[in-house]
Amino acid sequence: MPRKMLNEEQWFKLLIIMQEFKIYDKKSLRLTVEAILFRMRTGCPWRDLPKDFGDWNRIFKRFNDWSEKSKLMSIFKRLAKDPDYEWKMIDGSIVKSHQHSCGAKKGSDTSIGKSVAGNTSKIHMVTDSHGNPVDFEITGGNVHDIQMASELIERTPKSTYTIADKGYDGEYLRWLIRECDSIPMIPRKNNSKVGNDDIDKFIYKQRHHVENNFARLKHNRAIATRYDKLKRNYVGMVSLACAMIWLKL
Repeated sequence: MPRKMLNEEQWFKLLIIMQEFKIYDKKSLRLTVEAILFRMRTGCPWRDLPKDFGDWNRIFKRFNDWSEKSKLMSIFKRLAKDPDYEWKMIDGSIVKSHQHSCGAKKGSDTSIGKSVAGNTSKIHMVTDSHGNPVDFEITGGNVHDIQMASELIERTPKSTYTIADKGYDGEYLRWLIRECDSIPMIPRKNNSKVGNDDIDKFIYKQRHHVENNFARLKHNRAIATRYDKLKRNYVGMVSLACAMIWLKL
């Protein structure tokens, strides 16, 4: 039997939340979840799932259905119910799209774009003070970080400070953060004439927590490289990885 990711305590906690979203405790449910986690961790094709987990097509259909109905995102948000919002951190990370992620049906939402690295997607992430994920959005890799910042900031609870790197340097974004009753900790670019005298260097250094979060997520090969053709399925996979971070706390 392949190595599993859930101990008894974690499974019991996850099962209660899954039932809240009408995922019923069938006999094969735990093996199905473990199979999806195995694929998330290893990045293997669905067809190559070990036979100990059962029929790969049935497992994929369950995952596809949960992703389509945003159930995995809902489970993640349910687990992330008590973040520490003293500091809110935002950042984006490029993900290389594998050649198997191409070829989706015409008109499908893929969120794969062309960038310097070729076909890529980008994870735009918001974390709490400890670097735990609280919300994210998936776009093509050619979408600039600051384009998604306003939406993510507005739809997450207010915090004392909002921390981001120079890629988010923009007066409108600073204004929006202040309108949300938060203090922006965003350094200005090197060619700025204003300077960075208003930056608290100690607070800004805490931004490494969001980088650590990406490192944790990308321990999973199906997150570090995108294999899913559809945006909704990659969102489902990232949601599951985020849920696992909270489940272990």
